[in-house]
Amino acid sequence: MAEILIDTYLCSGCETCVELCPEVFCMDEILEKADLVTSTPVITDDVYQAAAYCPEKCITIIE
Repeated sequence: MAEILIDTYLCSGCETCVELCPEVFCMDEILEKADLVTSTPVITDDVYQAAAYCPEKCITIIE
């Protein structure tokens, strides 16, 4: 089962992942960092695209 990891230390809060894949990513209102909508997201092409376009490269997909 694939897993998505977000390094919140590296995250700049740019919201690119949220714009590209809002069904998986959201913004933590308090930390102003990327977070997952659910703990068991479905890994789609949009998730891979969000990871690829992340300017800080803080999204990792482990398969």
